[in-house]
Amino acid sequence: MRRLAAFIVLLLTVLMPVAGSAHALDPGYLELSVMDETRWRVTWRMPDVGGRPMPIAPRLPQECESSAPAAPVFDGRAWVTSFIATCPEGLTGRDLAIEGLSRTRTDVLVRYELAPGVVQTHRLTAETPAFTIPEDQGLAGVFTSYVWLGVTHILEGVDHLLFVFALLLLVRSPRRLLWAITAFTLAHSITLAGATLGWLRLPSAPVEVVIALSIVFLAYELSKPPERRDPVAERFPAVVSFGFGLIHGLGFAGALHEIGLPQDDVPLALLSFNVGVELGQLAFIAAVLGLGFVARRLIPAITRHGPRLAQVSSYGLGTIAAFWVIERVSGF
Repeated sequence: MRRLAAFIVLLLTVLMPVAGSAHALDPGYLELSVMDETRWRVTWRMPDVGGRPMPIAPRLPQECESSAPAAPVFDGRAWVTSFIATCPEGLTGRDLAIEGLSRTRTDVLVRYELAPGVVQTHRLTAETPAFTIPEDQGLAGVFTSYVWLGVTHILEGVDHLLFVFALLLLVRSPRRLLWAITAFTLAHSITLAGATLGWLRLPSAPVEVVIALSIVFLAYELSKPPERRDPVAERFPAVVSFGFGLIHGLGFAGALHEIGLPQDDVPLALLSFNVGVELGQLAFIAAVLGLGFVARRLIPAITRHGPRLAQVSSYGLGTIAAFWVIERVSGF
């Protein structure tokens, strides 16, 4: 029982920081929005490290002149500042870098416009903190950039991951679990495509509330004995995961809308982003199942006390999700 108690404490220790804000491994974000032929509005988002901005900074092409940046403001996850850059020779063929990035374990997403509405993205890492801005990103560049965006978004989307985690705890049959995950994937792929292409339009605030409520629902079902659970959730979890997956897809679409899509490669960028989301989701599921397998081998009592452990987890999940519901409703 001591080992079981220790594992419960470990589980809650893992869950609670997940509900918190950003950490030093969150990516940075640099956006250059074109204002006219020679001027760009630069938005620079720095990860938070111990209550301060991470010591990294963009280095624009040498030919560019920048106005004094505004003092960084903490938005709850990162530090944001902005300024105007004047580049008489434009950006094409010029070098852009992030100073200090090579000393971190963080990535930076660069989103830039060479002309109004012509959006391109590029990922900078500690190994490659600089790049030359191309005139045409190319199909391979679009694919790799948006796959990475999808992976990053799902792994940063704590609410989406907690929903998947609750689903893993709730569905005991491997076959039903496979169908439930497949249904969730299919559903959020449908609404992601529909919302991104403009076929579906819903305000983001209520969507975020329903996403949090979906976790509350699963946590509530998880807290009850199997014989007292909702018949649909117990017998047909794929139906539940498909329904909530439609809402989660709208959340993914909101993030993709903020990033933007390249006008000439919308289908490829959309497909790549969705592939990245699925890769990140599968990596998370594999990590959770792997951890569970190791834990059962090291602590055999987990198998005997599985229902009680799931119930304890449901309280943690429900508390976090209920807090999100209140926070998001109050933000209307």
